[in-house]
Amino acid sequence: MVKNILLGFASIALAVASAASSYNVTFYDPVMINGSELKAGDYKLELKDNTAVLKQGKTVTEAPVKVENDGQKYQRTAVRMNGMQVEEIRIGGTSTRIVFDKTSNATN
Repeated sequence: MVKNILLGFASIALAVASAASSYNVTFYDPVMINGSELKAGDYKLELKDNTAVLKQGKTVTEAPVKVENDGQKYQRTAVRMNGMQVEEIRIGGTSTRIVFDKTSNATN
């Protein structure tokens, strides 16, 4: 019984830890990330090491990023753009800022 309880707590802790690196982001217009155009809509953003993985249905886009902690909590999620190109995403409710690698943004 104790073993089952510990397993339950471990599962909950793992779920919380994985949820901490997964966020929802909405793009209101088409955007470019890592040379790929993403349609407007809601995306799930996951952080894996220094890579952002954006998912919408079967569409998956990955891009190298730098994750920074600004020390101030953002009230809402905000996307900083340069034209159609996403430069950074500030995650609402956290102090996390995701900066996209500018060298990978060139299209072929």
